[in-house]
Amino acid sequence: MKGAYYEGNKRFSVGESKIVPPGPGEVRMKVAYAGVCGTDLHIYLGHMDQRVKVPQVVGHEASCEIVDVGEGVTDFKVGDHVVLRPTDACGKCPTCERGDINVCPSINFIGITSPGAFQGSWTVPAHLLHKLPASINMVHAALIEPLAVACHDVRFGEVTDKDYCVVIGAGPIGVLEALVCREKGARVVMSEVNPARVKLVAEMGFEVVNPAETDLVKYVMDATGGDGADVVFEVTGSQAGAEMMTKLPRTHGRIVIVAIFAEPKMIDLRTILWREYTVVGARNYVKQDYEEAIRLVASGNLPLDKIVSDVRPIDRVQETFEQIASGSANFMKVLFSCSD
Repeated sequence: MKGAYYEGNKRFSVGESKIVPPGPGEVRMKVAYAGVCGTDLHIYLGHMDQRVKVPQVVGHEASCEIVDVGEGVTDFKVGDHVVLRPTDACGKCPTCERGDINVCPSINFIGITSPGAFQGSWTVPAHLLHKLPASINMVHAALIEPLAVACHDVRFGEVTDKDYCVVIGAGPIGVLEALVCREKGARVVMSEVNPARVKLVAEMGFEVVNPAETDLVKYVMDATGGDGADVVFEVTGSQAGAEMMTKLPRTHGRIVIVAIFAEPKMIDLRTILWREYTVVGARNYVKQDYEEAIRLVASGNLPLDKIVSDVRPIDRVQETFEQIASGSANFMKVLFSCSD
């Protein structure tokens, strides 16, 4: 089995996956499929070199099978299909004591600050695992981590079946958020400028507006009788998205900031005050978000096959990141097959 090691300076090397025997409270897993996340792209581009100890295996979206269990592990056994919730909080700080473990200041985000999923063999703490129903195939299971992000975001947006939602940005997280909102019965409109993504989300049955061609504010206001959206999700991390998110909600509307902004952006604080918006940041996930994501995947209601653009051997890791970074391929989500 192989592993992909981030070497710094936009380079990956592929070598043998290190077999690390599980210690007390740990399991060793065979990684079936691992997805490329936007965070992984940030790592590749060098934006997170202060957190990654090179050479290091990265990646945190994965479907796995347990092949060995350490001392004291009783909830899991060899052969179980699982996914990992990769946020390992310290459990001792005031933030953790309040139960806000997903935003622990000392969090070990597995796949960033410790070895991740782009490898055939992966040893991790058992308390972060979620067992999968037998009905979930392993390709779809590799989407549970980003789907849990979407479940967390939608929960923070307090979305109901009475809501009109706008998702700014139709990347993987934006599409998954739209799917979760639709599962809750909400009406969803997506905003996207990439023609390939516009076409894809339209094929999924979503209303989609290209703001380069259509006035998005007018579209939303016409659709809501001049009122505005109940919930707006900002998923682009762009200045245009930061500006648009305050123009779309109704009075007392809700804005959920999902994107990781690489640098501060100008936003319209006056409108937030004047219309009494609720603005929340939504980061990572907690156990209940994973459980909801697993339930949604097991339901079979989500068109997950449309989200997976390609499944590739781990040997193609360098080529894949170069293509994603350059925009030369219109990927939605690429998975690496790690156990071949």
